[in-house]
Amino acid sequence: MRALIPTGDPRTLTEPGEVDAPAPRPDEALIKVTDFSLNRADFLLLNSPSSTYRPGIDAAGVVEEAASDGSGPAAGSRVVLHLPGGGAGAEYVAAAADRLAAIPDGVDSATASTLPLAGLVARRMLALAGPLQGRRILATGVGGGVGQLLIQLAVAEGAKITAVAADGQPTAHMAALGAEIALDIETVGGEPFDLVLESVGGELGSKAAYALRPGGQYVWFGQASGDPISLDFFRLLQGGTSLTLRHFVYSDGDGSRDAQDMAALLALASGGRLQVEIGHRGDFSSAGPILKEMSAGRLRGKAVVSIG
Repeated sequence: MRALIPTGDPRTLTEPGEVDAPAPRPDEALIKVTDFSLNRADFLLLNSPSSTYRPGIDAAGVVEEAASDGSGPAAGSRVVLHLPGGGAGAEYVAAAADRLAAIPDGVDSATASTLPLAGLVARRMLALAGPLQGRRILATGVGGGVGQLLIQLAVAEGAKITAVAADGQPTAHMAALGAEIALDIETVGGEPFDLVLESVGGELGSKAAYALRPGGQYVWFGQASGDPISLDFFRLLQGGTSLTLRHFVYSDGDGSRDAQDMAALLALASGGRLQVEIGHRGDFSSAGPILKEMSAGRLRGKAVVSIG
């Protein structure tokens, strides 16, 4: 069957190739993939000459064969799936029931394929932060797929969120979703923030900590700049700021909640309360080039590859 495979060449990253079709276990369904989305994690895992990673963490399709043990959706069901280990960029995949969720009639397959990773990160990170009504949030690096869902979920729960954008970065879509935009963290005004959601690192990530109120939460979920954060104890002390620092990893646990959380995200999308901007639609051959665009921050929204 056709699938995306690694090239070992950083100029191309991945290309269509032929691989063996999956042989499902008794607890797995065989899914015919119609659409899969690409994530920054795909780029990071492919960007090595020795990589054996096959891209595709999130996909949507139709159950070709239901799991033989009777678990999960029936044959013919439209489903979305989440495979943290990759491999969903293929004509067929095998997935267990706890990695699958039925797609409601009001959600198209391309949109459904964009929800799992980005949605699970956004939903679980906000749940970790606790009740959001009336809280002030400062977020960095939220111009992409995770960010657009995070902003919507936070605003829907009554939070006020300020997104710090890089110079030249598109911001209209973040503002349209309800975020206030700051082009320079030094100029962020108003009361100190209750919560910082940080995914850039470096100087920006470090300065974000000093915008917290005493006792605020700092949730660290990425390092897109490649540079680590650096916190100055004495500066925090002089500002009277204490904080809780939490390194967030969305996949903590055994994955048994994935189906439940994906179903909740799909219900919000079906009801029009969660929208996804798709910035790229293409076929297998478009995957390598668009991953490079994503890594450089030049793609607004999500990238979807459809399988004809």
